[in-house]
Amino acid sequence: MNEAQSLQRAIDEPVHLAEYDPGWPARFNTERTRLLERFPAELLDVQHIGSTAIPGMPAKPIIDIMAGVASMAMAEALFEPILDHGYVTSVEFNVSLTDRRWFMRHAKGRRTHHLHVVVHGDDLWHQRLAFRDALRTDAALATRYAALKRELASRHQADREAYTLAKGDFMRSFVESG
Repeated sequence: MNEAQSLQRAIDEPVHLAEYDPGWPARFNTERTRLLERFPAELLDVQHIGSTAIPGMPAKPIIDIMAGVASMAMAEALFEPILDHGYVTSVEFNVSLTDRRWFMRHAKGRRTHHLHVVVHGDDLWHQRLAFRDALRTDAALATRYAALKRELASRHQADREAYTLAKGDFMRSFVESG
């Protein structure tokens, strides 16, 4: 499979949940180090978010990374350098985002990492960390979220966007109640 075929397969990859893999934090740490070595002044903090950051949580086996920058202008300035550092993205998708920039790494036709570049300390930064931390500490919340993820993955296997939007409702209700 060539690079173009690998990318297309990764883009079209169906929603599939895997049971928690204790190797996910190490995969995050490896990529965190790689990013901080390349962008030591630009990235103020790099955090592991998403379900692979929650011990015991089923997840799409994709490491979600949130990198904090000083401003959206810095996120824009990093756009091409991040692409040059092994990531790909959808320009059209990023145009629709006002609070972050999104990138993906892939290998052998599968997504391996999602990188969300956001303003360090803004609302999105705090919301994502609060949600992650709540799932790590509140077993009942984590159980409800895992059940929802399984149900949505079954229902939206061929529609990654619908799956993500439906999960977003759960996260938004958490943010609004907190």
